[in-house]
Amino acid sequence: MSEVTNTTHDPFYFILTGIPGFEDIHLWISIPFFCLYTISIMGNTTILTVIRTEPSLHQPMYLFLSMLALTDLGLTLTTLPTVMQVLWFNIREISFEACFAQVFFLHGFSFMESSVLLAMSFDRYVAICRPLHYASILTSEVIARIGLAIICRCVLAVLPSLFLLKRLPFCHSHLLSHSYCLHQDMIHLVCADITVNSWYGFALVLLIIVLDPLLIVLSYALILKSVLNTATWTERLRALNNCLSHMLAVLVLYVPMVGVSMTHRFAKHASPLVHVLMANIYLLAPPVMNPIIYSVKTKQIRQGITRLLLQRKVH
Repeated sequence: MSEVTNTTHDPFYFILTGIPGFEDIHLWISIPFFCLYTISIMGNTTILTVIRTEPSLHQPMYLFLSMLALTDLGLTLTTLPTVMQVLWFNIREISFEACFAQVFFLHGFSFMESSVLLAMSFDRYVAICRPLHYASILTSEVIARIGLAIICRCVLAVLPSLFLLKRLPFCHSHLLSHSYCLHQDMIHLVCADITVNSWYGFALVLLIIVLDPLLIVLSYALILKSVLNTATWTERLRALNNCLSHMLAVLVLYVPMVGVSMTHRFAKHASPLVHVLMANIYLLAPPVMNPIIYSVKTKQIRQGITRLLLQRKVH
């Protein structure tokens, strides 16, 4: 314990925390974490490989799906090193620079996930409500611009919060409450006025965490209105089935996100274990579940995976 206490006062390090109360069995806890990380990496890599190797999948819907898989892969690889080093080797120190870099990528990819799902909802809206103009609206150039806009949006959203945080003094304990660096975790260790940071964080929540789901709901309201005006139940079900994978992906992201927000808001005095579990579910659920959802619910992806496996078996 003395070693950890000493390092918390070292200005160049933060101290990560594993699973509170279960430090003695971290090695056993690492098994499900390792399995989830493996599923995420293999699943998203497979989705990307299938889309790249199948010419029939070089369409707007699947290009957006490849963006989602890349985002999920980035989110997974951002938290994997620190989580596994804490669980496997009990290495809890992380430098200020590495911590700030992890905050940038972690929050950047989280915002990117939301932005890509918003772009995918626009894709579904155009496909169902404007089918005759689909190919002319969502050209390769337009998709590339949307992808670039998503990257710029997320980078410009995260960087100011990091600059605002970097200028503040960390003179309290440097002990973080997770096995990775989160902005909301680090801000609690600051011993200075954080009014500007708080207002910027609030604006960021409104612009991304609130606005994106509202726009997604609006797109589905327009889709539902269009679908209900179609002639037959068969057409209605086919149209809604085309959106099912995306709707599940939206739920997998936003339900844990709301859960984490509610926990921070209304369960501040709950066990640290509750906060750690909710944060891990929020960060691991989308990268693990999205490739499973799209592999199971999307026929073209399923067929592409089958062909990919058969090719490898032949070789």
